[in-house]
Amino acid sequence: GDIIGALLGLVLLMTWLTPVLAVMIRLGSRGPVFFGQERHGTEGRAFTIWKFRTMYSGSNDQVQAVKADQRVTRLGRFLRWSHIDELPQLWNVLKGEMSLVGPRPHMDSDHQVYADAIQAYGIRHWVRPGMTGLAQARGLTGEKDQESMAERIRADIYYIENWSMLLDLKILIATLLGLRRWV
Repeated sequence: GDIIGALLGLVLLMTWLTPVLAVMIRLGSRGPVFFGQERHGTEGRAFTIWKFRTMYSGSNDQVQAVKADQRVTRLGRFLRWSHIDELPQLWNVLKGEMSLVGPRPHMDSDHQVYADAIQAYGIRHWVRPGMTGLAQARGLTGEKDQESMAERIRADIYYIENWSMLLDLKILIATLLGLRRWV
């Protein structure tokens, strides 16, 4: 299912959207169109996750953006809000590094913070990370504190323990339509 979904996404979206966004990104600020960042996937293996660049080049991109972050370009705000910046991860899915649905891989700088704060954090590395996950479908994103971190991990563990194709479909629909807390 992941391969077919990724291929459909690449053909239906990326073939026309990538050139359009490439021009818009380059007109809005200097730098590359795509942005790669190290994340941890299955069994904790490192891989490079791909996104459309949403920050000005040269800004500290190893620190998670916060609301009204000055490093984010005007176009980048829209790409982040709409999650269009995540579409290049379809390549990660084709390469077998990610699934369409699964626990969302955290930034490398957050990886150890979560691992230190949440004892069960490592369970999420039993499966491939996803472009979206139950935590995202439930709206558990953004800045983090101890309780919100724990809530995200509980959602990841629930997903792993209760996986089904129906759950994946519900998460995809909730993510695409912005139906927070529907799943």
